[in-house]
Amino acid sequence: MIIRQAQVKDIDSVLKLLKQVNLIHHSGRPDIFKSATKYSPAELEEIIKDKNRPVLVAEDEGIIKGYAFCVYIKHENDNMLTDIKTLYLDDLCVDEKARGNHIGKSLYDAVLELAKQNNCHNVTLNVWWLNQSALKFYEKCGMQPLKICMEKILD
Repeated sequence: MIIRQAQVKDIDSVLKLLKQVNLIHHSGRPDIFKSATKYSPAELEEIIKDKNRPVLVAEDEGIIKGYAFCVYIKHENDNMLTDIKTLYLDDLCVDEKARGNHIGKSLYDAVLELAKQNNCHNVTLNVWWLNQSALKFYEKCGMQPLKICMEKILD
């Protein structure tokens, strides 16, 4: 298996994985998640070509088994925040048929390496509470809460 930058030719495979992730979210919270994919093919192509939004894929024998969408964030001259560069891990998915084979950990490690190579101070991400397996995965990788978003659903 290799971890590499996504290419336009990977769009169909990435879309299939995006559907898997969306199903988890839609099933857990249909009140806020639609049953559509996060990006269209055209949006994916734009993201893949954007150097400020790197996308990594895990490829095994020509088959995409997972991805990691990232975004560089830098707060400069902010009144409250220091001038650090962050690599935000927007989305990580491993094909449901390939889970348990350390592909997610390999992608996560590649994200950390990408952040180090680009002089980032940290890697951040958000995890939906409904996705407890993802929360446990990231905690096992050594991540810890940075902030907590809470809600009260109004009847």
